[in-house]
Amino acid sequence: MDMIIIDGMSFAMPLFIMAVGGIFCERSGVTMLALEGLQGFGAFVGALAVILLRPVLGDNFPLMIYIAMAAAMLGGMVYSLLHAVLCVRFKAGQTISGVVVNILSVALTAFFTSVINRALTGSATNRFQIGVSHRFTVPGISGIPVFGAFFKNVYPFEMIILVLAVFAWYLFYKTRFGLRLRACGDNPHSLDAAGGDVGATRVKAIMITGALSGLAGMCFAYSIMANFSPSIYMGYGYLSIAALIFGNWEILTTFAVCLFIGFAKSSGYQLCLVLGMSSNVSDLFLILPYVLTLLSLVFFSKHNHPPRAIGQIFDKGSG
Repeated sequence: MDMIIIDGMSFAMPLFIMAVGGIFCERSGVTMLALEGLQGFGAFVGALAVILLRPVLGDNFPLMIYIAMAAAMLGGMVYSLLHAVLCVRFKAGQTISGVVVNILSVALTAFFTSVINRALTGSATNRFQIGVSHRFTVPGISGIPVFGAFFKNVYPFEMIILVLAVFAWYLFYKTRFGLRLRACGDNPHSLDAAGGDVGATRVKAIMITGALSGLAGMCFAYSIMANFSPSIYMGYGYLSIAALIFGNWEILTTFAVCLFIGFAKSSGYQLCLVLGMSSNVSDLFLILPYVLTLLSLVFFSKHNHPPRAIGQIFDKGSG
């Protein structure tokens, strides 16, 4: 049971913070299918920072982890401007823009990773070896049966994500910016009539999405992958989109959904270990979270209430 909780949390938390980014974007009225590309490009920038700073920082691995996460957030934020320019400035189709951002991200990161590796090591591999993040255990409380597992072998990024999620919740529900952002997704013309800048608000929301998605990509690289490579694009972005839809575009509900997905994934993996299944058979169990999420969307999506103006291009003169 402890391993189900430990592994489930390490997968659910990055998934959750990426979904929070998607909520910010879609509640502003912009369809966000680019989470996959944003997480990958952010992770690429974070891993590149590690490769470049390793000769300088040496064995100071914990410091490099925090620098990598900050760099990944910056990289994801900058790359998200492509989606913002296409959707807000040029009023392109938001779904098509998201697909383009995803495809371009895979191509760019694979190309630049190979080029940089060839220049640094002489080998044109498409991987940046960054290692696995350290973990810590909270003494005392970790000894409590079942509940204590939430405080065992915790990745530092889980605490960082939790703090950022609380801040995101406050920003979204309790500030003037959050009120304007939600108005953008429900009735952008009313916000415009009240003197708000719909375009600027949507661009800021997209940049927040990029930063949080980049952080999630770096966390996946440091925990599941132990390196950056094109395999970082494993459908996690689309799984986050499914989670926020199932969570009805609400942060706390989406958190519960991400925990459900994380525990489903870790339960499937632990079941494979207990039964001693071969890799061919175990792969079927590892798709468990995707199947459960799909079934949940099928049966509960009729109760969802998406933002009324989502996907609609804002034209100031059409109101």
